[in-house]
Amino acid sequence: MNSEKILLTAREVFEIEIEGLSFVKERLGDTFVGLVEQACSTIDAGGKIVITGIGKSGHIAKKISATLASTGAPSMFMHPVEAMHGDLGVIQKTDMLLVLSYSGESDELIKMLPAVKRFDIPVATITGSPQSSLAKYSDIIVNVSVPREACPFNLAPTTTTTAMLAVGDAFAMVLLKLRKFSKEDYGRLHPGGAIGRAVTMRVSDVMRTGERLVLIQPDNSVRDTLIKMTKARSGSAIIVDDSMRLLGIFTDGDFRRHVENDMGILERPISELMTKNPASVRSDDLAVKILKIIETKHIDDIVALDLDGKVAGLVDVQDLPGFKLI
Repeated sequence: MNSEKILLTAREVFEIEIEGLSFVKERLGDTFVGLVEQACSTIDAGGKIVITGIGKSGHIAKKISATLASTGAPSMFMHPVEAMHGDLGVIQKTDMLLVLSYSGESDELIKMLPAVKRFDIPVATITGSPQSSLAKYSDIIVNVSVPREACPFNLAPTTTTTAMLAVGDAFAMVLLKLRKFSKEDYGRLHPGGAIGRAVTMRVSDVMRTGERLVLIQPDNSVRDTLIKMTKARSGSAIIVDDSMRLLGIFTDGDFRRHVENDMGILERPISELMTKNPASVRSDDLAVKILKIIETKHIDDIVALDLDGKVAGLVDVQDLPGFKLI
């Protein structure tokens, strides 16, 4: 098989799965709405969404459960076989069960459901067979039947699992919006990751202050400015007036560019060489705003201002890796 044939075959898989997703999308209706409403009622009552499945559907169930939990909808995966050997104990009377099975005839699930029904909790199913044995045990049935699998034998779960995953993602995102789950909420659930740090850490957490912050009056000389920058081990100085209002910034890069043309700049006032109107952020802004400024303006130093517009600190791009922001 040459490279052209390889790419053609791969693209055919994409086309088949896109066709399947479009088919399922157009048929989303009242049953999906019912699934969302039941989930909201369950969560509001202090319950969780228990999700189960076997085989490839089980893998998709785990992913959907993880997505729900990470976006503020309490959820956990329950293996149907382990459920019959004690794991049914995770189910509480305030919970709901969501079952994933395209065929709706998996023995492990069919054997488990009578035991689950004794808990008298709502049972919802995402399946491609709304008339299946599994569907008969279910209160809500979301139909995800697709025209065909991407497998040339129409056997290996491909389009079907993609459709289940997409419906699960849609389910999670609708719940996120309905429950007004915020970016800050997301960050609190991901404290160990870069995403969490970016949406919870503030500029004040990463900015330089105190001895590492170089503040200069506009009539100070370039020489004095450089001495203070060296002492503070800082690559820049912030020029302020008597009220701590921002006037400009001067960096070691500015010095190198100017000294090439004028070796006598050391005695000139810093106000003549500073960059006016430098990039700035509020000290209480989310740190992710810093990353956006760095990306768009390609600068290394950003001034932080307090609520009154006075200089509060400096963000140096060199410090950000230490906070695992970049």
